[in-house]
Amino acid sequence: MNIFVDRMVRAARLDANLYEEVEADKNTMGQATLVVVLASVAAGVGHFATSGAAYMLVLIIGALLGWYIWAFLTYFIGTRLLPEPQTKADLGELLRTVGFASAPGIIRVFGIIPLLTAVIYLIAALWMLAAMIVAVRQALDYTSTWRAIAVCVIGWVIQGVVLTVIILALGGDATPM
Repeated sequence: MNIFVDRMVRAARLDANLYEEVEADKNTMGQATLVVVLASVAAGVGHFATSGAAYMLVLIIGALLGWYIWAFLTYFIGTRLLPEPQTKADLGELLRTVGFASAPGIIRVFGIIPLLTAVIYLIAALWMLAAMIVAVRQALDYTSTWRAIAVCVIGWVIQGVVLTVIILALGGDATPM
């Protein structure tokens, strides 16, 4: 199995060592970006029957923007507001780990199966959240998973508000899917 696919599988398995590996390896930024793109394409395919091809491009752009905002928020919250004494991280480390935490989102491709879309998306969202918590815990060198959960919850709320404002400013509909 090639290294990239192996890393995606390990990320989806919530392998803490994988998140340490990509945190330390600056050469994995392209791979992290590709994981985000693949997960968003999978979401687009999963919604293809109801949304069409144009929606896929919107999803990819939105996913890349959301990834960057999320990584920045977790970096800021984790290093400035809720650091532990040993916390040391940079934005690149959060971008790489959070990017790989999108790996479980690949299952959203199965949302194309009628009547399963909502279930698949719920499973993917919860799985990706668990991966994000592991990614944040490892990237911020936390000993407490609860602190990583707090960073993710605070970041999720802020990101939701920011994205809603952006969508509304662009004249879009901000109601959840």
